[in-house]
Amino acid sequence: MGAAKALAETFWEIQMNGSHAELLPLFADDALFEDPAIGRIEGKPAIARLLGHLDKIFADNPPQFELLEIAGDETVAWSRWIWKRPSGDVEGVGLYRIKDGKFTSYRDFFEVPDRI
Repeated sequence: MGAAKALAETFWEIQMNGSHAELLPLFADDALFEDPAIGRIEGKPAIARLLGHLDKIFADNPPQFELLEIAGDETVAWSRWIWKRPSGDVEGVGLYRIKDGKFTSYRDFFEVPDRI
C-alpha cells in the first residue's frame, strides 16, 4: 500500500470516528487546506484554528460520511465520499498530496449546499 493512500485512510478513520482536531498531526507545517465551502487555509497554525472551529460548529451534530473509495500511491491519494445530511446528501472527492508522511496539500471538491 502506498504511503499517501495509508495516510488518507488514517484521515478517514479519524474523520468518521473522532474530532476534527485529531486530524492536525497528519498535516505538514506548511500544508495547504482547500475546501469550496471554507476556502484556502495555509499553514498548520491556521489549519489548527479551522479544525477547532469545525469541532465547535459540529459539536452537537457531527457530520456523517459514507466513504465510497480510496486509492493512491506513495505521494498522491484521492477519496470519493458522501456527506449524509437530512436536507440532502452531498457527494465529493478529496485529493491528497503527501511528503515525509504528512499532508502537504488537502483539497475537497463538492457542490456547496445552500445551508451547511
